[in-house]
Amino acid sequence: MIVELNTENKTLTIQQEITFFNQSNDTLTSIVLNDWNNAYSDKNTPLAKRFSDEFYRGFHLAKEEERGSTNNLTIIDANQLFASCKRTQKNPDYIEVQLREKLLPNQKTTLHLTYITKIPSDKFTKYGYNDKGEMNLKNWFLTPARYDNHTFIRNSNNNLDDIANAVCDFDIELKTPETIEITTDLNSTGPNKLGNFTNYKLQGSNRTDFSLFAEPKSSFISYKNNTNEVLTNLKENKISTIEKAIVINRVMDYVSTLIGVYPHEKIIVSQTDYERNPFYGLNQLPSFLSPFTDEFIFEIKFLKTYLNAYLKTSLRLDSRKDNWIYDGIQVYAMMKYIDENHPDAKMFGSVSKLRLLKSYNLTNLSFNEQYSYFYMLMARKNLDQPLGNPKNSLIKFNEQIASKYRAGLSFRYLDDYLEHDEVNNSIRQFYIENKEKQVSRTDFERILQSNADKDINWFFKTIIGSREIIDYKFTDVSKTKDSITFSVKNKTNVSVPVPVYGVKKGEIVFKKWLDANETDSTFTIERKNADKIVLNYNNEVPEYNLRNNWKSLKGFYPTNRPIKFNFMKDLEDPYYNQILYVPTLTYNLYDGFSPGLRLHNKTILDKPFIFDINPAYSSKTNNLTGSAAFSVNQNYRNSTLYNVRYSVSGSYFHYAPDAAYLKINPSVQLRIREENLRDNRKQLIMFRQVLVNREKSALVIDNSTENYSVFDAKYINTRTEVTNHFNFTSDLQLSGKFGKVATEFEYRKLFENNFQINLRLYAGSFLYNRTASDFFSFALDRPTDYLFDYNYYGRSENSGFFSQQFILAEGGFKSKLNTPFANQWITTLNGSFNIWNWMEVYSDIGLIKNRTQDARFVYDSGIRLNLVTDYFELYFPIYSNNGWEIGQKNYNEKIRFVVTFSPKTLINLFNRKWF
Repeated sequence: MIVELNTENKTLTIQQEITFFNQSNDTLTSIVLNDWNNAYSDKNTPLAKRFSDEFYRGFHLAKEEERGSTNNLTIIDANQLFASCKRTQKNPDYIEVQLREKLLPNQKTTLHLTYITKIPSDKFTKYGYNDKGEMNLKNWFLTPARYDNHTFIRNSNNNLDDIANAVCDFDIELKTPETIEITTDLNSTGPNKLGNFTNYKLQGSNRTDFSLFAEPKSSFISYKNNTNEVLTNLKENKISTIEKAIVINRVMDYVSTLIGVYPHEKIIVSQTDYERNPFYGLNQLPSFLSPFTDEFIFEIKFLKTYLNAYLKTSLRLDSRKDNWIYDGIQVYAMMKYIDENHPDAKMFGSVSKLRLLKSYNLTNLSFNEQYSYFYMLMARKNLDQPLGNPKNSLIKFNEQIASKYRAGLSFRYLDDYLEHDEVNNSIRQFYIENKEKQVSRTDFERILQSNADKDINWFFKTIIGSREIIDYKFTDVSKTKDSITFSVKNKTNVSVPVPVYGVKKGEIVFKKWLDANETDSTFTIERKNADKIVLNYNNEVPEYNLRNNWKSLKGFYPTNRPIKFNFMKDLEDPYYNQILYVPTLTYNLYDGFSPGLRLHNKTILDKPFIFDINPAYSSKTNNLTGSAAFSVNQNYRNSTLYNVRYSVSGSYFHYAPDAAYLKINPSVQLRIREENLRDNRKQLIMFRQVLVNREKSALVIDNSTENYSVFDAKYINTRTEVTNHFNFTSDLQLSGKFGKVATEFEYRKLFENNFQINLRLYAGSFLYNRTASDFFSFALDRPTDYLFDYNYYGRSENSGFFSQQFILAEGGFKSKLNTPFANQWITTLNGSFNIWNWMEVYSDIGLIKNRTQDARFVYDSGIRLNLVTDYFELYFPIYSNNGWEIGQKNYNEKIRFVVTFSPKTLINLFNRKWF
């Protein structure tokens, strides 16, 4: 390639010659070229859709000049004729070049290309240019796609760093402005100054990709050992260059010994690569606590990023299809490194030494134990995915964290089971074989099986190829002074090896592996003074439930778990029944500020049974208030109906200054998710019986209904992303005095011109209505909330500040009209569109029908300040059935507001991109 960099226009002008050598046994009629930079060209590419799926708005809202593209492309074939090529609208990030003559095995052909690459802003993926004049150039040129299994791999850019390039030799002449310095892991000669420009010659052999950084002043520092040179700009200014050199040399020697000698002279370990794939775990505590030394933080960051660069630039795997091998080797190597160099390190570093936190299981975990809990977080949510799945099919938390960690744990599991370094030897053998040819999962599996002296088919079938749950437990355990007799039950019929430990005062006194076909049998082994027998003590096996894995060999009750109280939150501790306590503070107008104490068992991992009790003291009424909930979760692993929750909840608060309500709510919820977990469509079916007991109030006008019971059946179908949101809800309510049915449609669309429209249609009708009041009627602007579902701060207020609280429900009107209720049927349409950033214009129209009255047409309109959706919003009515509201008296009383004090609402805005 002959390349000229224009830093002002953020472009690369390229003349390129590709000599393609057909090393397959197939005759080729076309060649596929990867053009991943063109994935930034518009808002409809697979990359743009990926951003939308993960709720990233930045790409859709970006300016045109911030996007990347490939322009003015011409391709000349070996006959000096224009080559025919096609790039589809659906997949604009690869090109298929048609050959005029068939390319036979072991033959070569040459293509000549000219084109201009427009570099994107780095704010989308951290690749591209920034406002400091720096460029991190990634996938900026056209290169032949990997040919495998009789076809070219046609992968689109999904921001996963998994481009499938053919192995190439590179020869590049690069021309840059004289103010720019180049850093690359290719072999380079230069710089050679020529006028206002600088020329470089870059070369590399047997590579699938390379790194290239262009900066006004290079931020990289070079470190060399006997075999390789490391160029790094990892940010850690608190340790000296010499300390960094010692760490870097130690990591390089360790990786070379464990895996093999790196085949290239230079390797780049960049801050960008670390930020794209940070070490999740180090970021869990605020920096002012300083749980780890600066040297340790640099060491872990460098180790993770170095391993990632080392494997991705030297292994010739299909990174999308066989990504579990990359992840497995990387995390396995990191765990072994910690074992060898920091065996006493804890998950929370020096925080674990604080006496105040000694009782927490979270702070007592060793550094390497955290990997299992990150994986189990998803397994307990029933959202884990098979390790062997393609990388682009994984939801973000699995792709970035859970599946990576489980892959490393699986390698460690296999290594512990085989016991004689067969996994280490297989990794080294695979790495050597990789240098000679293009490899795949099949090659790695063949090497592992040939080195193992035991049957390991279970490893590939169950651990890699499925998401089956593993769960073992002891059944019969008896003991004598010298021996232990026990049986192990396989609760899920998923057969894999499991270790049995004897433990005395926290020290391991024996360990025995039970093979996959040995469970559900009875064993007798020497006791060796053990006081506890434990399955999977060191958590080698990715087991779903550890709470049934041990039996005490002393005392009368071998499975008794003492109760342990912890403040705030903790990880699940298999040896205790944990009760967590948290001070709470709630508020409503009638109870005032209500301090309370929440008692629950919600550890970080989801549990089958959850209780949550929160008594509180009402400062205004001097009475006890609060809420409680008990629920049982049942997960279904092989069904789109993935979760059923049975629950009973209750609450007792004041709904008026002189009256309280008691609500009891037994319910069943059925949660449905698509087979493709990346699909954002979710469905919920709920059945509940709401029983309400209301004390009589002398201050509330409508006091006709005090005690009642309502059966409620609800169905919700929603699919949401940045550019499109759809939600459908149907609701059936039956009671002795009324029956009603309602449906709701919500639709939001963000157009290419960044114009956004929001539409909501609500329609409801009574099946029968034997009530005289409007307590159960449909409401235009403020539902009575007889089911006590909404978080009203002053639910009985008809005037004043608290009556202005807005909750989008039923009619969804913002103006208060003279006929606010409908006791027969209602139909409304709510719409809004943005006019500038978070400022929107809204309008509502509808028809309401009351008995003995004609249907009435209603409308309103105004301005919405959508500051934080569902968290803080303001509505300013302008025109409605009331006339020009903005000019009427007491306009400030017409303004509606949405204010939510629940942190869970804000957390959900963050969580949705991960799950």
